[in-house]
Amino acid sequence: MKKAAKGSYGYIRYQKKKRILITAVMFLIPLVIFFTGYMQTGTRKNLFTFVAIMGCLPASKCAVSMIMICLQKPMGEKLYQNISGHVRDMTAIYEATVSSYEKNMNFPCIVISGLNVVCYCEDEKVDAAFAQQHIKKILQGNRLRANVKVFHDLKHFLERVDEMYDHREEWEASVSYEPDERYPDLSRNELVKEIILAICL
Repeated sequence: MKKAAKGSYGYIRYQKKKRILITAVMFLIPLVIFFTGYMQTGTRKNLFTFVAIMGCLPASKCAVSMIMICLQKPMGEKLYQNISGHVRDMTAIYEATVSSYEKNMNFPCIVISGLNVVCYCEDEKVDAAFAQQHIKKILQGNRLRANVKVFHDLKHFLERVDEMYDHREEWEASVSYEPDERYPDLSRNELVKEIILAICL
Protein backbone atom coordinates (compact mmCIF):
# COMPACT_ATOMS: atom_id res chain seq x y z
CA MET A 1 0.00 0.00 0.00
CA LYS A 2 1.82 3.08 -1.30
CA LYS A 3 1.46 6.07 1.02
CA ALA A 4 -0.11 9.23 -0.40
CA ALA A 5 0.01 12.50 1.53
CA LYS A 6 -3.11 14.55 2.11
CA GLY A 7 -3.68 16.81 -0.87
CA SER A 8 -1.86 14.54 -3.32
CA TYR A 9 -3.19 12.29 -6.07
CA GLY A 10 -4.06 8.83 -4.74
CA TYR A 11 -4.85 10.06 -1.21
CA ILE A 12 -8.46 8.82 -1.17
CA ARG A 13 -7.59 5.31 -2.41
CA TYR A 14 -4.75 5.09 0.12
CA GLN A 15 -6.93 6.28 2.99
CA LYS A 16 -9.72 3.86 2.07
CA LYS A 17 -7.36 0.88 2.31
CA LYS A 18 -5.70 2.21 5.44
CA ARG A 19 -8.91 3.02 7.32
CA ILE A 20 -10.60 -0.28 6.37
CA LEU A 21 -7.56 -2.16 7.67
CA ILE A 22 -7.37 -0.14 10.90
CA THR A 23 -11.13 -0.53 11.51
CA ALA A 24 -10.96 -4.30 10.98
CA VAL A 25 -8.07 -4.61 13.45
CA MET A 26 -9.81 -2.35 15.99
CA PHE A 27 -12.91 -4.57 15.95
CA LEU A 28 -10.87 -7.76 15.93
CA ILE A 29 -9.14 -6.88 19.23
CA PRO A 30 -12.39 -6.71 21.31
CA LEU A 31 -13.60 -9.93 19.66
CA VAL A 32 -10.40 -11.73 20.65
CA ILE A 33 -10.70 -10.39 24.21
CA PHE A 34 -14.37 -11.44 24.43
CA PHE A 35 -13.81 -14.99 23.17
CA THR A 36 -10.70 -15.37 25.33
CA GLY A 37 -12.78 -14.51 28.41
CA TYR A 38 -15.64 -16.76 27.31
CA MET A 39 -13.34 -19.72 26.73
CA GLN A 40 -11.65 -19.26 30.13
CA THR A 41 -14.78 -18.71 32.23
CA GLY A 42 -17.50 -20.40 30.20
CA THR A 43 -19.77 -17.37 30.57
CA ARG A 44 -20.18 -13.90 29.10
CA LYS A 45 -20.47 -12.37 32.58
CA ASN A 46 -16.84 -11.57 33.20
CA LEU A 47 -14.34 -8.70 33.15
CA PHE A 48 -13.20 -9.64 29.64
CA THR A 49 -16.66 -8.84 28.26
CA PHE A 50 -16.60 -5.40 29.87
CA VAL A 51 -13.14 -4.68 28.40
CA ALA A 52 -14.32 -5.91 24.98
CA ILE A 53 -17.37 -3.63 25.07
CA MET A 54 -15.22 -0.63 26.01
CA GLY A 55 -12.86 -1.56 23.18
CA CYS A 56 -15.72 -1.20 20.69
CA LEU A 57 -15.90 2.55 21.35
CA PRO A 58 -12.60 3.50 19.63
CA ALA A 59 -13.36 0.87 16.97
CA SER A 60 -16.68 2.58 16.26
CA LYS A 61 -14.91 5.92 15.92
CA CYS A 62 -12.59 4.35 13.36
CA ALA A 63 -15.62 2.95 11.53
CA VAL A 64 -17.15 6.42 11.20
CA SER A 65 -13.87 7.74 9.77
CA MET A 66 -13.76 4.77 7.36
CA ILE A 67 -17.32 5.37 6.17
CA MET A 68 -16.64 9.08 5.57
CA ILE A 69 -13.61 8.39 3.36
CA CYS A 70 -15.37 5.52 1.53
CA LEU A 71 -18.12 7.96 0.49
CA GLN A 72 -15.54 10.13 -1.32
CA LYS A 73 -14.87 9.72 -5.03
CA PRO A 74 -11.19 9.30 -5.97
CA MET A 75 -9.78 11.22 -8.91
CA GLY A 76 -9.41 9.30 -12.17
CA GLU A 77 -5.89 8.87 -13.52
CA LYS A 78 -6.79 10.34 -16.93
CA LEU A 79 -8.24 13.46 -15.28
CA TYR A 80 -5.16 13.78 -13.05
CA GLN A 81 -2.78 13.54 -16.02
CA ASN A 82 -4.79 16.16 -17.90
CA ILE A 83 -4.96 18.65 -15.03
CA SER A 84 -1.40 18.16 -13.75
CA GLY A 85 -0.11 18.90 -17.25
CA HIS A 86 -1.61 22.39 -16.94
CA VAL A 87 -0.78 22.92 -13.26
CA ARG A 88 2.91 22.05 -13.76
CA ASP A 89 4.92 23.35 -10.77
CA MET A 90 2.24 25.58 -9.25
CA THR A 91 0.94 24.92 -5.75
CA ALA A 92 -1.99 22.51 -5.98
CA ILE A 93 -4.22 20.27 -3.89
CA TYR A 94 -5.62 17.07 -5.38
CA GLU A 95 -8.59 15.00 -4.18
CA ALA A 96 -9.74 17.59 -1.66
CA THR A 97 -13.03 17.10 0.19
CA VAL A 98 -13.69 20.45 1.83
CA SER A 99 -15.92 20.15 4.86
CA SER A 100 -18.39 22.65 6.30
CA TYR A 101 -21.19 22.44 8.86
CA GLU A 102 -23.75 22.26 6.05
CA LYS A 103 -22.09 19.84 3.59
CA ASN A 104 -18.93 18.27 2.23
CA MET A 105 -17.69 19.36 -1.21
CA ASN A 106 -15.39 17.27 -3.39
CA PHE A 107 -12.77 19.03 -5.50
CA PRO A 108 -10.48 16.91 -7.71
CA CYS A 109 -8.10 19.88 -7.88
CA ILE A 110 -7.50 23.26 -6.26
CA VAL A 111 -4.74 25.50 -7.64
CA ILE A 112 -3.20 28.38 -5.68
CA SER A 113 -1.17 31.30 -7.03
CA GLY A 114 -0.91 34.69 -5.34
CA LEU A 115 -4.39 35.95 -4.49
CA ASN A 116 -6.01 33.39 -6.78
CA VAL A 117 -7.52 30.11 -5.60
CA VAL A 118 -9.29 28.19 -8.36
CA CYS A 119 -11.18 24.96 -7.75
CA TYR A 120 -12.52 22.32 -10.11
CA CYS A 121 -15.65 20.48 -9.06
CA GLU A 122 -17.22 17.68 -11.14
CA ASP A 123 -20.38 17.54 -9.03
CA GLU A 124 -22.93 19.97 -10.50
CA LYS A 125 -24.95 19.73 -7.27
CA VAL A 126 -22.24 21.60 -5.36
CA ASP A 127 -23.23 25.25 -4.96
CA ALA A 128 -20.26 27.14 -6.44
CA ALA A 129 -21.17 30.41 -4.70
CA PHE A 130 -21.43 28.70 -1.31
CA ALA A 131 -18.12 26.86 -1.79
CA GLN A 132 -16.33 30.04 -2.87
CA GLN A 133 -17.63 31.97 0.12
CA HIS A 134 -16.79 29.17 2.56
CA ILE A 135 -13.15 28.86 1.45
CA LYS A 136 -12.76 32.63 1.27
CA LYS A 137 -14.16 33.01 4.80
CA ILE A 138 -11.74 30.41 6.20
CA LEU A 139 -8.77 32.15 4.57
CA GLN A 140 -9.93 35.58 5.79
CA GLY A 141 -10.14 34.14 9.29
CA ASN A 142 -6.41 33.42 8.94
CA ARG A 143 -5.70 36.98 7.66
CA LEU A 144 -5.26 35.91 4.03
CA ARG A 145 -7.07 37.65 1.18
CA ALA A 146 -8.02 35.51 -1.78
CA ASN A 147 -10.09 35.53 -4.96
CA VAL A 148 -11.76 32.12 -4.87
CA LYS A 149 -13.41 30.74 -8.00
CA VAL A 150 -15.11 27.35 -8.41
CA PHE A 151 -15.46 25.88 -11.90
CA HIS A 152 -17.79 23.04 -12.91
CA ASP A 153 -16.55 23.18 -16.50
CA LEU A 154 -13.14 21.50 -16.93
CA LYS A 155 -12.24 23.49 -20.05
CA HIS A 156 -12.81 26.84 -18.34
CA PHE A 157 -10.92 25.64 -15.27
CA LEU A 158 -7.88 24.64 -17.35
CA GLU A 159 -7.97 27.94 -19.25
CA ARG A 160 -7.88 29.79 -15.93
CA VAL A 161 -5.02 27.59 -14.68
CA ASP A 162 -3.04 28.32 -17.86
CA GLU A 163 -3.61 32.03 -17.35
CA MET A 164 -2.41 31.77 -13.75
CA TYR A 165 0.72 29.91 -14.88
CA ASP A 166 1.54 32.55 -17.50
CA HIS A 167 1.23 35.38 -14.95
CA ARG A 168 2.31 33.54 -11.79
CA GLU A 169 5.57 35.45 -11.20
CA GLU A 170 4.13 38.95 -11.54
CA TRP A 171 0.94 38.14 -9.64
CA GLU A 172 2.75 36.47 -6.76
CA ALA A 173 5.36 39.24 -6.57
CA SER A 174 2.60 41.85 -6.26
CA VAL A 175 1.21 40.28 -3.07
CA SER A 176 2.74 41.48 0.19
CA TYR A 177 3.26 38.65 2.66
CA GLU A 178 4.77 38.28 6.10
CA PRO A 179 5.48 34.65 7.09
CA ASP A 180 3.04 33.21 9.61
CA GLU A 181 4.66 32.49 12.99
CA ARG A 182 2.96 29.08 13.03
CA TYR A 183 4.54 28.15 9.68
CA PRO A 184 7.62 30.37 9.32
CA ASP A 185 9.13 28.31 6.48
CA LEU A 186 6.07 28.31 4.22
CA SER A 187 5.50 30.64 1.29
CA ARG A 188 2.12 32.36 1.00
CA ASN A 189 0.90 29.79 -1.53
CA GLU A 190 1.99 26.93 0.72
CA LEU A 191 0.30 28.52 3.74
CA VAL A 192 -2.98 28.87 1.83
CA LYS A 193 -2.64 25.20 0.88
CA GLU A 194 -2.13 24.14 4.53
CA ILE A 195 -5.16 26.13 5.69
CA ILE A 196 -7.40 24.61 3.02
CA LEU A 197 -6.09 21.11 3.84
CA ALA A 198 -6.99 21.74 7.49
CA ILE A 199 -10.70 21.91 6.53
CA CYS A 200 -10.51 18.81 4.30
CA LEU A 201 -11.43 15.26 5.32
